[in-house]
Amino acid sequence: MVLRRLIFICLLTKGLTKQIKLFIFAFLDKNQYINKAVIMGTYSAKKEDIKRSWHVVDANGKTLGRIATVIASVLKGKTKPIYTRHVDTGDFVIVVNADKIHLTGKKLDQKTYYSHSGFPGGLKSITAGKLMKTNPEEVLKKAVEGMLPKTQLVKQMFSKLKVYAGGKHPHSAQQPVEMIIK
Repeated sequence: MVLRRLIFICLLTKGLTKQIKLFIFAFLDKNQYINKAVIMGTYSAKKEDIKRSWHVVDANGKTLGRIATVIASVLKGKTKPIYTRHVDTGDFVIVVNADKIHLTGKKLDQKTYYSHSGFPGGLKSITAGKLMKTNPEEVLKKAVEGMLPKTQLVKQMFSKLKVYAGGKHPHSAQQPVEMIIK
């Protein structure tokens, strides 16, 4: 009994590593070690556990990068307590008024988006200002897509983003909740 108390006091010290502590637990009593291992499990989300909700974001006057980071974290599912890296636990996000997004500094003139056809001389470039005039949804989509992880889940996550230039969207049947971004 005295030996057990002495070993328990040693366990409370910070100098011992986790492997040594588990070995001592196994040496003391195998039942205690098994119970400790069951309690210390890591949670991993499953498809049955995921409940997706819909969020609406009004992008009127918001800065592009700041709104894109919040949207990317909701798409990944980082706002939920069941977040798991290798499972898509994110929610749907609807963005309205994408044509009224604000870009700081001289980014409208200086920020350039590139695309390549794959053929020699097939490099195309367009500035953020021209893209905002022709297709304002693409500016926000490209910003959010750059903030998502480069894994097999990116297509699944990105498909839950719905961006509209105007103030209306066709997803009222899903009863989306308004998300306030400062």
